[in-house]
Amino acid sequence: MPELPEVETTRRGIARHSVGKTVARVVVRDARLRWPVPRTLGRRLPGQLIEAVERRGKYLLLRSRAGTLIMHLGMSGSLHVLPASTPAQKHDHLDIVFTDHTCLRLRDPRRFGAALWTERDPLTHPLLSLLGPEPLGEDFNAAYIHRRARGRRTAIKQFIMDSRMVVGVGNIYASEALFAAGIHPARATGRVSLERCERLVCSIRDVLRKAIAQGGTTLRDFRSSDGTPGYFQQQLAVYGRDGLPCPACGHPVRQLRQGQRATYYCARCQR
Repeated sequence: MPELPEVETTRRGIARHSVGKTVARVVVRDARLRWPVPRTLGRRLPGQLIEAVERRGKYLLLRSRAGTLIMHLGMSGSLHVLPASTPAQKHDHLDIVFTDHTCLRLRDPRRFGAALWTERDPLTHPLLSLLGPEPLGEDFNAAYIHRRARGRRTAIKQFIMDSRMVVGVGNIYASEALFAAGIHPARATGRVSLERCERLVCSIRDVLRKAIAQGGTTLRDFRSSDGTPGYFQQQLAVYGRDGLPCPACGHPVRQLRQGQRATYYCARCQR
């Protein structure tokens, strides 16, 4: 599933080819995504200038004066900038066609993505209104984590993957950040000290920034808007390295299951 670095990479890629352009038409080949593509989209969006492409968590926001197109890439979705005349492939469900004859094309083999329209403030939309702070923003800090964690028995990895607590820290990046911070992924959230919360915040930010700089992590389906893969996988310290030596101490990396997800950690380095 595309996580925050992959979505941010996509945002930056499509913004260069969308902002300042006027929509000519919308082509919906299959409206059956996670939520049906609104029938009104083909009437509301054409004629509108795309003023900004923003990100909130793992949602992309294409803003115009008339409203905002809220997009999510789901499990395997991707957005590509193409000539509008490019023949559609099997899983190409939606085109935003611009007046310069280019298009923004949503490809989603599993159809877990979304393309929704709102004429209100998109941050008040039910899908976005309960999201926690952005991990790279000022509101996400050690005091915030320590306050929200107080008295909780939830494992710290599950806590930082909860989008109501902080957005965009997916499975890969949670494992990597906890390793960098020296915190065991199964440690009860309420037992993480303020000092350790400080290290964790710094580690989360560092891991995400490095991943964004490398264009994200390619493990299965992710490609950026121009079709190129992300390269952060080459820098992973523990994720997917079960049985291999820890890069810090040489002890074998271990794997455990948390919330039906694989977690990777070093039992010697993480406490």
